[in-house]
Amino acid sequence: MAEPSEPTGRPAGMAAIPESVVAPLRAALPGVAERTVDAVIAEVPSYAGALTGPMGSTIRKAVQLALGGFVSLVSGRSADPRTPTAVSVRGAYDLGRGEARSGRSMEALLAAYRIGARVSWRELSHTAVEAGVEAATLADFAELVFAYIDELSAASATGHSDELAASGRVRRRRLERIAHLLLEGASADALHAAVEGVDWEPPTTLTAVVVPSEQVRRVLTAVDPATLQPTEDLPELGDGERVLLLVPDAHEARRAALLRGLEARDAVVGPPVPWLEVRTSWDHVARALTLVGGPVGLVDTDELLPELVVHADPTARAALRARALAPLADLRPSTAAKLEETLRAWLLHQGRREEVAAALFVHPQTVRYRMGQVRELYGDALLDPRVVLELTVALV
Repeated sequence: MAEPSEPTGRPAGMAAIPESVVAPLRAALPGVAERTVDAVIAEVPSYAGALTGPMGSTIRKAVQLALGGFVSLVSGRSADPRTPTAVSVRGAYDLGRGEARSGRSMEALLAAYRIGARVSWRELSHTAVEAGVEAATLADFAELVFAYIDELSAASATGHSDELAASGRVRRRRLERIAHLLLEGASADALHAAVEGVDWEPPTTLTAVVVPSEQVRRVLTAVDPATLQPTEDLPELGDGERVLLLVPDAHEARRAALLRGLEARDAVVGPPVPWLEVRTSWDHVARALTLVGGPVGLVDTDELLPELVVHADPTARAALRARALAPLADLRPSTAAKLEETLRAWLLHQGRREEVAAALFVHPQTVRYRMGQVRELYGDALLDPRVVLELTVALV
């Protein structure tokens, strides 16, 4: 296991900050730590709810310890100013390992560091200015703040990588197996056995979400860390062009939040279903991918339910269309297409001619003429509710 490196100390030529400034900085540390953690919770979705209770208290103390190490470094009072910083770096390294064990991505942790750097600099620089630090010294102070936090984030990245190397790969493979069993429609007994012993709590629901491969990392930082990511090849995903995610507990109010988070992406979102039945959600997404084709922005399969039902059995639908539209079969293709389009609009608008004309961008007289042709071809069959049902389904 690689050991984290230590920070390199103050920038060349930077004088130690006087005690008149160090004392206010130390006094401000608890508040700075509190506001830093609050900002991370507010701005990084993966940490929502994760930094409360005992864990939140531990993290706040760790942040305060890291900031205390920084103040010790810039004060220059210790014979070995690296000593407190080394403790902070070790804490950052352990934090990275803990995040890997929790299933959170390194992207989320680095986002937290970026926010921490911003908030820490804002708070500490304000205190330093109030204590009389001059502009030239403040510039060096800024350099050291960001260099220091870079060192901590690098240590966390090392810890994260080491933990994955030690145990993360095993866990990931087991989670992938759970995802594969779910998509295969395995029995409940087989799935419960696969989950046993894995650090993954079965959710109430799972939702199938497909996103482009190049967007998956950003999406993962915005969804539940317990999201499953199957790695098997699924024909509907293309040749590595898309990735399937199984997102836990994105139902009710959380579904709205999930959809908002995906608004700017080419994503297809299935319905939330009991976790053992997520194959159903994936089936909806797979059929929607066939219907919409290439990237079209956010697609919620709940808005495509009629189309999904109609296209669920392509062979049966083709047979139904052939029978329902048989009276148009002997017409010229262009004529048949116009009458088919008009009949579809007529059925959907319940025969209201003005609305049919508006939908087709034609004159109401044109609608009257075309429907006259349709009635000649179908005769009294258009009065049969069963025929109307078959035509409606065939023309969706």
